[in-house]
Amino acid sequence: MATPYHPPIKYSVRIEGHRTSISLEPVFWELLQAAAARREVAVNTLVAAIDAERIQSETPPGLAGAIRVWLVTNELEPAHEKGGGIAAAAPSNS
Repeated sequence: MATPYHPPIKYSVRIEGHRTSISLEPVFWELLQAAAARREVAVNTLVAAIDAERIQSETPPGLAGAIRVWLVTNELEPAHEKGGGIAAAAPSNS
């Protein structure tokens, strides 16, 4: 992808046999695919797990928002803690 700044695109997924669509920016879709591959599960399986987790929340967000939050907290934050990720590439203001 040439730039991470792209409007959301609709992607079709299946959750427990039911088709639905989610609107995600391509950068989040790519992160989701990579996370599923690392876990050796299908994207649909990972989305279903994220959906089940979000439903347990006191104030459940929409599915696309839950996926974004899950990716940041499970994929990007661990990279940041190891010295990688977004924060490592950000310029310092000091």
